[in-house]
Amino acid sequence: MLTLLGRPELDLARDHKVLAIGAGRSYGDVGLNAGGIAIDSRLNDRLLGFDEATGILDCEAGVTLDTIVRVMLPRGWFPMVVPGTRFVTVGGMIANDVHGKNHHTAGSFGNHVVSLTLMSSDGAVVDCSRDHESARFRATIGGLGLTGLILSARVRLRRVVSAWMMARCRRFAGLDAFFELEREAADRYEYTVAWLDCPSAARGPVRGIHFAANHASTAQLGERPPAPPPGKPRWIPYGLPFSVVNAVSTRMLNQAYWLAHGPSEGLQPIYPFFWPLDGIAEWNRFYGARGFYQFQCVLPPEAEQAGLAELLRTCGDAGQGATLSVLKRFGTVAAEGLLSFPRPGSTFALDLPNLGERTRRLLAALEAIVLGVGGAVYPAKDANMSRALFERAFPGLDEFLSHRDAAFESSLWRRLFGTGP
Repeated sequence: MLTLLGRPELDLARDHKVLAIGAGRSYGDVGLNAGGIAIDSRLNDRLLGFDEATGILDCEAGVTLDTIVRVMLPRGWFPMVVPGTRFVTVGGMIANDVHGKNHHTAGSFGNHVVSLTLMSSDGAVVDCSRDHESARFRATIGGLGLTGLILSARVRLRRVVSAWMMARCRRFAGLDAFFELEREAADRYEYTVAWLDCPSAARGPVRGIHFAANHASTAQLGERPPAPPPGKPRWIPYGLPFSVVNAVSTRMLNQAYWLAHGPSEGLQPIYPFFWPLDGIAEWNRFYGARGFYQFQCVLPPEAEQAGLAELLRTCGDAGQGATLSVLKRFGTVAAEGLLSFPRPGSTFALDLPNLGERTRRLLAALEAIVLGVGGAVYPAKDANMSRALFERAFPGLDEFLSHRDAAFESSLWRRLFGTGP
């Protein structure tokens, strides 16, 4: 692995297939480059400037979301879109065009990138925006790191009053109830998401918990003191020889989560609302050496409810319950990247313990459902998608290929398309 300090690192890698990596939080092989060279961007991590009048932050690509929030939130600023972990880099968020709980109001991260600086494999550096090198800009947003090396970016932040959220929690039973809660919350809340007890679908209507929130207003805060900063995360021991995740522990975990989240409404600190899993460092170690797969798809509006029901039935028939299932409706704000994943419909994510061929058969069955209804699978979370689904799910692929830098390649790209010239 090379650490990005300047152009010489790219020069050294020029005779190999290269890939820039950020914080390594992608679940699949989109951030891997087996047999090639990985360029670690995390020392390229300076905050370069901030314009209070416009809310535009200028930073290097290796800056983490955690750094941005820790520095800017006390000053009353917050990113327009944040994903489910804050331990990701700006370059990684651009390359995967990440989304958050407010997609229905704000779109994805790429919608708020003002410009970026890109270095190609020949050493040329170009500034890209919607007005300059716009085609390359659109190819790089959600471009999986394959158009060149993102050096820096200018991203838009928003003003917030505090580090408190006004959050609501509601239980529901059945997909009809979920969609009703989403419709009711869409105009009232900026952020919405739902947790599903996926195994419960085998016993009747799937049960879940719907979360909705807005940034707290001054009136709602009253005399409330500043929200506490994030505490130190709990650590999972390294090298567990076995997985503690099984059918029994999954049922127990889901039941405990259900009991802990009754109907409520009130102030909640910003960190546990957006990033609950960040409170457990290396939480993936619960799964032991074999790890887990995450499957995340999006289903179009005309097929979302029937498609979700079929996905849940398929998981139940396979006898493999998901340890964590999340459901969210995307809005109609158009993503700008040629390979961006977010689009109108429902996105469904589930974590599946790796049981070998049994799990891979289930993933193939889930993919067939998504392919059949015209949906897509999220490359940032994928380790199993077929070329047929990728080509159908991302109609901008042909245009993207004209902007791809052939020196940049990932394990995901080789799995789907083989190695380039």
